[in-house]
Amino acid sequence: MASRPARILILCKTYPSPSGKHVETSCVAGFEENGKFIRLFPVPFRLVDDDKKFKKWQWIKARVEKAKNDHRPESHRLFIDTITVEGEPLSVKLGWRDRRKVLDRIQVFDDFAALDQARISTGITLGLLRPSRILCLDITRTENPDWTAEEREKLVQNERQGGLFDAADERRIATLRKLPFDFHYRYSCEIQGDSREYRHKIADWEAGALYWKCRRSYGTAWEAPFRAKLEKSLPAADLTFLMGTIHRFPDQWLIVSLIYPPKQQSGAECQGSLFGL
Repeated sequence: MASRPARILILCKTYPSPSGKHVETSCVAGFEENGKFIRLFPVPFRLVDDDKKFKKWQWIKARVEKAKNDHRPESHRLFIDTITVEGEPLSVKLGWRDRRKVLDRIQVFDDFAALDQARISTGITLGLLRPSRILCLDITRTENPDWTAEEREKLVQNERQGGLFDAADERRIATLRKLPFDFHYRYSCEIQGDSREYRHKIADWEAGALYWKCRRSYGTAWEAPFRAKLEKSLPAADLTFLMGTIHRFPDQWLIVSLIYPPKQQSGAECQGSLFGL
């Protein structure tokens, strides 16, 4: 299938994971000018040249082509060497005015069951979901808090075989830190007086970065400030999930990005990222 040029507003970067084929990868997703979601995978984001690195809420131009081994309609291969980053991320001023102009163009589901039904009926595998209430944040220690020997080997094997990266790159790849905890939101959706409860894993890179920031700042007391952000600050905003399915398990969903515009108030000014990153 032929490649094509695309202009994409980045809305999601997931926490990197080892990949046997691609060293380490992040799932990147965004919104095209034509009004459609697009998934860009795999992206070895930490190894991308600095002038091509992009942030959440930043427009980029690049060539893409439909992924051959991923039949999800939004999934595309990104030609990394064609990336052009456009300006700064969209402003948070005036109550997220610039960002809301984009969000207002995207359908938002008010119940996870409706989003999953849309997957079954139309094939979509990316969508926005606005929960009615965050019930709690589950923090669960992973079975293996560090990479297994196999995963660690995946992090460096390709550049050894192909000579693609220099020694500095190899050290950077090898030091990718595994999150020792899984984070899940328990939340409810209110539909015509009926409360429905759900639980989904948070895969957003920002949440992983927040964990490491709290560990650096608070040591073993990291959990309280981490929960304060995820259980209080974000739910106090107009918290919305960007949900995405898992390639190998197409009926399973993750929260791949947290989107948190302020509650709409006349003349309100947003004070920046609630994550403080």
